[in-house]
Amino acid sequence: MISFDGERLASAAGAEVLAAGGPRGPARAVIDSREVREGDLFVGLPGEHQDGGEFGADAQRKGAWGILVGTQWARELAAQRRVGAVEGSSWILGSADPLASLQSLARAWRDELDARVVGITGSTGKTSVKDVCRAFLPAEVQASPENFNTEIGLPLAVLAAPEGTEVLVLEMAMRGPGQIAELCAITPPDVAVITNVGPVHVELLGSVEAIAAAKAEIIDGLRPGGIAVVPAQPGPLEPHLERAPELLRFGAGGDVEATWVLAEEGETDAVVRTPDGEQAFKLPFVEAHNLDNALAAIAAGVALGFPPREMAGRAPGIVFSRLRGELVELPENAILINDSYNANPISMRAALDHLASLKAGGRRLAVLGEMRELGPEAAAYHREVGEHARERGVELIIGVGELASEYGPDEQVADAEAAADALAAALGPGDAVLVKGSRAVGLERVAEKLAG
Repeated sequence: MISFDGERLASAAGAEVLAAGGPRGPARAVIDSREVREGDLFVGLPGEHQDGGEFGADAQRKGAWGILVGTQWARELAAQRRVGAVEGSSWILGSADPLASLQSLARAWRDELDARVVGITGSTGKTSVKDVCRAFLPAEVQASPENFNTEIGLPLAVLAAPEGTEVLVLEMAMRGPGQIAELCAITPPDVAVITNVGPVHVELLGSVEAIAAAKAEIIDGLRPGGIAVVPAQPGPLEPHLERAPELLRFGAGGDVEATWVLAEEGETDAVVRTPDGEQAFKLPFVEAHNLDNALAAIAAGVALGFPPREMAGRAPGIVFSRLRGELVELPENAILINDSYNANPISMRAALDHLASLKAGGRRLAVLGEMRELGPEAAAYHREVGEHARERGVELIIGVGELASEYGPDEQVADAEAAADALAAALGPGDAVLVKGSRAVGLERVAEKLAG
C-alpha cells in the first residue's frame, strides 16, 4: 500500500488531478493494463507503437484506484465521466510525461519510507548479489523483482515496497552512458555495489574502459556519506575509485575476504574476515563465483552496519533467482546446470568452472549459446571460452547460433529446439551438462524439454 492520498500522490508525481477518487492510497503501481487489479494505480506510459493512456478506461473498469496518463488522455476520460459516458470513481491524473511522474513518485515514496538503499550494478552477478542481500540483511528488506532494473522497472520496484521497509536492494542495469546516473537520481544509494567489470555491452560502449566509466556512475550517485563496495582487484574501475567517499573491497586481499573455504556436498563452509571481525558462514551452494557474490553481499551488510554474526545466521535462506545455476536432475543420474538466463565471457568461465567441480559418473557436456554484444572481438572471446571448456574437461560441446562456431563445438545447431534434440541424443548415464548462452538465444527451452 502506497499511503499517499490522491492529492499528495499527484503532487509527488508532478501530475494534475482531473477527477478525484477515494480517500485511501493505491495498493501498488502497474504499467500493464492487463495486470490491473482492484485498488491499483495504472500508469500509462507512451510507447513506440502505442500509448498506455489508451488503456486508461479499461483500467478504470477493472477497479483501478486511479490512473496516471498523458494529460490529453486524462482530460478526455475525465470529460467522459462527467457526462456519464464512462463509469467509475477512480482518480484521474494527467501528466505531460508519465514516466517522469512515475520516477518522481518513486523518489517521494523512498523518502517517505526513509529506507536505506543498496544499489547493485556490474557486468555479472547483480541478481545473485541481490538475492544474497535479501536473505542476509537482518531488516525489513524489499528487493527488486527479476528484471526490474531499468528506468521503468526500478521505480516500480520502489513503489512495491510496503510501509515499514527498512532497506531497498535494487539492481541497476546499464546499456549506455548516463543510465546508471539516471537510476541513481531516482533512488540515490547509501551503498553502491559494483560486482565486476567485463566485456558486456562492449558493442554498444566501445571498450571495457568505457563500460567501467558507465558503471562508476553509481559512485557519483551515492548519497552523502555513502559507501562503495568494489572488488579487491578492480581492474578498469581503479581510476574511478578515488571519487568514492568511502570504499569497502571484497574478495582475496580485500576488506571482506574468505580466509578458509571448504566446498562439498552442496554447501560451502567459509571463514570470512571483515572489518568487524571473523565469522564462519555455511552457505547453501558450492560455486566459487557465488562465494564472490556472497562476499559482496556481506560487504554491503557491513557497510549498512549489520553484524556478520546475524548475517551468517540467515544464510540458509539464500534462494537464487531462476535460470541461474539451477541444478536439474535427469534420468539415469544425469544432471543439468540450467544457467540459461544470460552469458558473457566472465560468467561463461565461472559456469564452466562450476561444471568441472561437480562429481559426475559420466562425461561433462556443454550446450553453449552465442554471447551477444561483444563487439569486434566477439570471435576471440568465443574461442577463449571454448578453449577454457576443453581445459576444464568438457568432452562434448553443442554450439547454438552462428558465433558458436568459434567455441570449436563438436556439433553446431541453429536454435534452442535443435540443441535440445542434439543433447537428448548425446546424453548418457551419469553425465553432467551445462546449458548457458545469451538471453536472446532462449536456451531455457533446452532445460524445459529435457526435464519435461
